[in-house]
Amino acid sequence: MIEVVEYDSGWPLRFEALRREYAEALSGAGVPVLGIEHVGSTSVPGLAAKPVIDCDIVVAAADVPAAAAVLAGLGFRPLGELGIPQRWAFKAPERLAGTNTYVVVDGCLSLRNHLAVRDVLRSDPVLRDEYAAVKRQVGASAADIDEYGQGKNAVIQRILSAAGLSADERASIDGNQVPSHSEVPR
Repeated sequence: MIEVVEYDSGWPLRFEALRREYAEALSGAGVPVLGIEHVGSTSVPGLAAKPVIDCDIVVAAADVPAAAAVLAGLGFRPLGELGIPQRWAFKAPERLAGTNTYVVVDGCLSLRNHLAVRDVLRSDPVLRDEYAAVKRQVGASAADIDEYGQGKNAVIQRILSAAGLSADERASIDGNQVPSHSEVPR
């Protein structure tokens, strides 16, 4: 079973605290940041979600190593791309448990995917509520996080279509070879 809870109005405040911490650390190290985005279900008002704040730190490709070094200095453990091109994942230190932080290249498909899902669900309450129902249903029966992700795939593909991502882009996202959590613990 995967915990899916009702929307919490404190999630944007938690993201803002993370955004400030990341922005200060990156700025202090001289790393140019193009944006720090609240993505994932906790970024959509009214959407049921796993209580985990997802952050995309957006940088130019040349700045990925420097941004990763700053996160390592904050106690994050680098996990690599994990099958998603131009998106680097990090294991949060214990003090930031309940967060997922990524460094992503500006304009990459991974970032466009995250922003598309967020923006469509923010603007379409019918699709948002349908997605919430799927999340609750799949979360209640999924054996693990990998099965949970697979169970949401069809509705995610519809969301990405509604966002205007092309069939090739949606196929590319669907075809990412993300290792299972049993293969690469996070």
